[in-house]
Amino acid sequence: MSEYRIEHDSMGDVRVPANAYYSAQTQRAVENFPISGWRLPPAMIRAMGLVKYACGRANHELGKLTGTGKNPLNDAQVNAMLAAAEEIAAGQMADQFPIDVFQTGSGTSSNMNINEVISNRAIELMGGDRMAMEKAIHPNDHVNMGQSTNDTFPTAIHVAVAMEIEGRLIPALEKLHASLAEKAAKWDRVIKIGRTHLMDATPLRLGQEFGGFARQIELSIDRAKRAREAVLELPVGGTAVGSGINTAPEFGGRVAAVLAEKTGIPFIEAVNHFEGNAQRDGLVDSHGSLKCIAQTLFGVANNIRWLGSGPRCGFFEVILPDRQPGSSIMPGKVNPVMCESMMQLCARVIGNDSCMTTCGAAGGNFQLNIMMPVMAHTALESIELMAAGTLAFIEFCTQGLEANEAQCEAAVEQSLSMSTSLNPLIGYEEASKLVKEAFKSGKTIRQLCKEKGIIDEQALSAALDPFKMTEPG
Repeated sequence: MSEYRIEHDSMGDVRVPANAYYSAQTQRAVENFPISGWRLPPAMIRAMGLVKYACGRANHELGKLTGTGKNPLNDAQVNAMLAAAEEIAAGQMADQFPIDVFQTGSGTSSNMNINEVISNRAIELMGGDRMAMEKAIHPNDHVNMGQSTNDTFPTAIHVAVAMEIEGRLIPALEKLHASLAEKAAKWDRVIKIGRTHLMDATPLRLGQEFGGFARQIELSIDRAKRAREAVLELPVGGTAVGSGINTAPEFGGRVAAVLAEKTGIPFIEAVNHFEGNAQRDGLVDSHGSLKCIAQTLFGVANNIRWLGSGPRCGFFEVILPDRQPGSSIMPGKVNPVMCESMMQLCARVIGNDSCMTTCGAAGGNFQLNIMMPVMAHTALESIELMAAGTLAFIEFCTQGLEANEAQCEAAVEQSLSMSTSLNPLIGYEEASKLVKEAFKSGKTIRQLCKEKGIIDEQALSAALDPFKMTEPG
């Protein structure tokens, strides 16, 4: 068998790898864009398969595929076409999508890639010759019926982003919230010193501190849900410029309904197809929420990193699990590697938001955004990084965290901010003088108060009770 076969498109003949399921337009794109080696993420390919399935079902229900148009299909051919789309949606044939992310800005190359693969696979399922130049199930006339790249490609991005947020990011954040909330409850009686500006502040409980972290993640779950909601409107049905030329008026609504049915996510047809085709504001909005989640995860990981610093010359109020040797020169050193990993991936997501903003603002000219493939890659990368990173952070860090109770409590009595609770008794100015003298002498606030007889011992004990200082009053 020859290493290549000849395929044909509107520009002429093209040599295509003999066993490939794609055809001429895909091969042209492979040759045109030898840029990065990055392909569209698997989640995007699966979503494209799902969108093509939904479009095929809608066209079949509308009688378009088996109607009186050019080369109508029979029911068996339609079913084969739908089956091929479902295979792609299930993650099969992933090696048949070789086009670089940095391609035509509408995603036309990738849209034709999937049209060609579905066409040839459907022909094969019917027992036909997928290598034949004439296609009984045609990539444009049948697979792409009633569609344009300009409406189906952004629809697939929305579907992929919503599904990945729903199926991966939200569950990961929910697990992290549960892990942190469990630590908050467990450590509710562990008193430690607070810090503001990285300087000593009044006492709080380690459980309260971790309760604050847990609440941050709870709010991040809400932001993830808003990120999903920002992409629920689907452009499909707008075709080339939003006018819906060459498709049935009800096509977009039917496709959205099929996608909602298949995913369990309440997708709807775009309220205005001219906006839906031309702008990717929903994606930019969605990623803005993802960026906020990233900065939250960064902050939580960084705080835990600081709390675990030491073990002798840092805070060392929590004990992080040992994951790997930390130095090639310092024996026995162990580093907070999971915190560092989380912080790095969050930095990437925060940087990705600049890419998304630029693509949304500069790429949306008139009736089409022309930076969609990189937006798809970037948004899905952000979700993937945070979902996978969060699960690793739970398994290898937060689940194994231990409180260093002795270290937490040892610093409390030494804190000069213990003087804060004396304000109502002796006034701010007198308390400030005590602080300066305590710092200079190395004595505690309690010791100085006793020496000077500033207030009676019962009132002093009540005022300097560390646990009471962690509550209002």
